[in-house]
Amino acid sequence: MKQYRVGIVGATGMVGQRFVTLLADHPYFKITCLAASARSAGKPYKEAVRKWLMTSPMPECAADLTVLDAEADIDKLASSVDFVFCAVNMKKDEIRALEETYAKREIPVVSNNSAHRFTPDVPMVIPEINASHLAVIECQKRRLGTKRGFIAVKSNCSLQSYVPLLHPLRKFGIESVAVTTYQAISGAGKTFETMPEIVDNVIPYIGGEEEKSEKEPLKIWGEVAEGKIIPASEPVITAQCLRVPVSDGHTAAVFVKFSRKPSKEEILRAWEEFSGEPQRLALPSAPKQFIHYFEEDNRPQAKLDRMVENGMAVCAGRLREDALFDYRFIGLSHNTLRGAAGGAVLLAELLAEKGYFN
Repeated sequence: MKQYRVGIVGATGMVGQRFVTLLADHPYFKITCLAASARSAGKPYKEAVRKWLMTSPMPECAADLTVLDAEADIDKLASSVDFVFCAVNMKKDEIRALEETYAKREIPVVSNNSAHRFTPDVPMVIPEINASHLAVIECQKRRLGTKRGFIAVKSNCSLQSYVPLLHPLRKFGIESVAVTTYQAISGAGKTFETMPEIVDNVIPYIGGEEEKSEKEPLKIWGEVAEGKIIPASEPVITAQCLRVPVSDGHTAAVFVKFSRKPSKEEILRAWEEFSGEPQRLALPSAPKQFIHYFEEDNRPQAKLDRMVENGMAVCAGRLREDALFDYRFIGLSHNTLRGAAGGAVLLAELLAEKGYFN
């Protein structure tokens, strides 16, 4: 595998910092460019970052790189990268325009943002689940008029805590799902220092999150046809999303009804045996065992289990029959690793293996 030159757009924010740590010693990717807002442009990265939020030190390979203006310095970016990760903090229509500008300048974009998740010819990929959706990229490039520029996105971070657990069970005919997600403050780019209102508190609203939680899975489970991704029509999903006083790790309480109710043993076997393209290809960021089930009644817990398989696995527990639905269970994923930057890096590894950056 050749080593690709990588840019990080939105490099100074929490997710951007996570990208920097994940890519510092990556076997496929080398950081050659960092970009952020005009306020940060022209400064060494170590000065542009107001507060380093990661637990590990800032990697030396990034500290002295001069930060570019994400909007004004596209020419410099285009000449120094093979593709970019995008994690900017802007209005959605501005992000949509910026990412298309990059793509039209022949810079492939692997996006952590939500702006293009429902663009019909932009694949929204959980690599273990719908790698086949990458086929729509050729249709997108025809629309954009590009040879190698395109946009691929990852899904909302909270989906990782329950969609990977539902996916292997679709063969039993999932009819309806009710899910409540308990989401960490890092999902809002916050720490306890910058979000004091969350201490000793639960906030029962996260803007736009419930709509994403109900609709994005249907695109992930959709099919590529006629140059676009046609979302699945079922199952029906209803969601509530709460912000809780946890630093990292989104937890989900999930209730499922089937057209053909499986046994508990069948569900556990489906989880244990499930794997996807990342495992088959042995991608660097891929967990060897995608789904980990805990038998203990009090697991999984965010504090104890969010770093299973370097934070890239999905954890499950408390599977039991339900009086209203057929089954209920708990899911957990690390929201800034599997859910955000780590999931985007895994998607980029898949794109690299499939030749999309060549």
